[in-house]
Amino acid sequence: MDTINAVEDSHMAQAEKSATHPPGGAQNGEKNVVNLGPRDSLNGRLDIQGDLKVQGNVEGELKASGDVTIDSGAAIQASIEGSNVSVRGQVTGNVTAKKRLTLGGSGRLNGDVKVARLTVEDGATLNGNVTMQSEKG
Repeated sequence: MDTINAVEDSHMAQAEKSATHPPGGAQNGEKNVVNLGPRDSLNGRLDIQGDLKVQGNVEGELKASGDVTIDSGAAIQASIEGSNVSVRGQVTGNVTAKKRLTLGGSGRLNGDVKVARLTVEDGATLNGNVTMQSEKG
């Protein structure tokens, strides 16, 4: 029996940015999303206009104007800033969520957080100081 090994180009495709700018300045429905897949890694600083989803490994600094999602298999050693931040993986670093920080049941966060709202699900751990401030734009 012949076996075919398909090699995915996911390491290239998952770290792509896709943004379109419609003519005439009408940007309704425009959404910029950066996805770092499970086999992707980033060392350094990522500053994007849009949403960020991380499934792999990051060391450094993550900043997004939109939402940041850290999946359960992710290992992050970085500061994180975003609008809504969801952590289901392992994060070591300070987190700033302009709207809400959600720690999922599998989430592990070691670092200080600055948030407007905080949700901690059963099973999640948070080791650090929490500073709550009012939600601003």
